Amino acid sequence: MDQEKIEKWLPHRYPFLLVDRVLELKPGDSILALKNVTYNEPFFTGHFPGKKIMPGVLIVEALAQAGGILLYHSHPDPDSIFVVLSKIEEARFRRTVVPGDQLKLSVKMLKQKASFCTFEAKALVDNEIAAEAKLVAGLLKKNELDEKI
Repeated sequence: MDQEKIEKWLPHRYPFLLVDRVLELKPGDSILALKNVTYNEPFFTGHFPGKKIMPGVLIVEALAQAGGILLYHSHPDPDSIFVVLSKIEEARFRRTVVPGDQLKLSVKMLKQKASFCTFEAKALVDNEIAAEAKLVAGLLKKNELDEKI
């Protein structure tokens, strides 16, 4: 799945869209996606000048976005929902992510209910775990959300 198709599913846009490509998608099960970490990422301006390191929270956000793509493809009526990250559990950061790295975003669906979904998520660089977490996504009813905003 290329950038254009990703943008069909996710509401995020540059500079906050953190999934560049989807390599594998198994609805109801798992997704493998990529984020190419480039030298000109906007967050590198301040994190950190002279020692560019991708913020861990943005690695988790990239994983959550990949999970969102998986969830939209797993739901029987994806146009009726809006997926939001609602909980991060057991997040661990194991190595720095720097310009030139390619993050492989591996997300596996653990449990899906009507209003939430739990994922196991890992971000890898050169087959080494950079970050991992258990994520919970909330499924909001799009029509109710539209009334609020």
